Amino acid sequence: MSKHFRVSGSTFQRLEELNISSSAVLRRAGLPQAFMKQPRVLVTTEELFALWRAIGEVGSNPAVGLLLGTETKTERFHPIGTAALSSETFGAAVDQMARYKQLTCPEEIVQEITGKEWSIQFHWLLANEVEPPALIECCFAWTLSTARVGTGTRLSPVRVEFSQPRKHVKNIERHFGCEIICGAPRNAIVFRAADAQRRFVTRNSELLTLLAPQLDSELRQETIDESFAERVRWAIKQKLTGRRPTIEDIADALHISTRTLQRRLQDEGFSFQIVLEEARHQLARHYLNNPVLELNEAAYLLGYADANSFVRAFRIWEGVPPSRWREKHRARAVS
Repeated sequence: MSKHFRVSGSTFQRLEELNISSSAVLRRAGLPQAFMKQPRVLVTTEELFALWRAIGEVGSNPAVGLLLGTETKTERFHPIGTAALSSETFGAAVDQMARYKQLTCPEEIVQEITGKEWSIQFHWLLANEVEPPALIECCFAWTLSTARVGTGTRLSPVRVEFSQPRKHVKNIERHFGCEIICGAPRNAIVFRAADAQRRFVTRNSELLTLLAPQLDSELRQETIDESFAERVRWAIKQKLTGRRPTIEDIADALHISTRTLQRRLQDEGFSFQIVLEEARHQLARHYLNNPVLELNEAAYLLGYADANSFVRAFRIWEGVPPSRWREKHRARAVS
């Protein structure tokens, strides 16, 4: 997993097209002005969030995230987006984006089909603060653009859920063509489960055959460069959904034996328990940044038997109880 985000120079071109000063945005974010002249820059999660907060604050249009995330010209899709458009179906396209996201940033796309609904969420794995609203809206708008360009229709989701309030709900409703829910326990764009099977008119198996090997090669190299402990930590996070994964669960996910998993962790100076607690710690900070999520809900998602067990663990990690940590970081976000 890459620890940095790639920000394309085209981002600053798009800002100028929207009459938003790139220079003012970078100044507000505390980032170098030289970023505007570079074709691609690498930023940390903290710097990315600062950039997107500045984009939302400098521009006069509250729907700037929607505008930046919307694209109708296939030639302006980046390689991963092009691979997605070349897929057979909308569901396969999202799978492509989720797979290759690991190449570009510490972010994951999480999908869940429940009954007749298919939800898609974006998780910033190294985040220590609340995601900027404009960034979330951009990601959802990009997903919708992929769906509409790919299917050649005005496909709309069932609803869009935000954990934070929005002042421009009407704009968002018009853009997505569906119900908008604020104050939800998560940020998610929800489609019908059947939408995953919608065929793409842009499907191009020959182009995908050309793109996939290169992307897979980069992905393999990224995996080689990544430490084994990081791979285990990543796998644990995928499994931490209401129960604590066992070492057997993670070994199965990585297609190795438990003995091999233990040996390779020991070679890097880790144990399974240490990596498990590190994964829980990182996810705990992410969950606590969600103002809607109750402490007992966070404890459940992290696989703790009760809230008290979670509080004790969090005190060891941060030196303060989770409620105090949340208040401190909420105050920082407001200021």
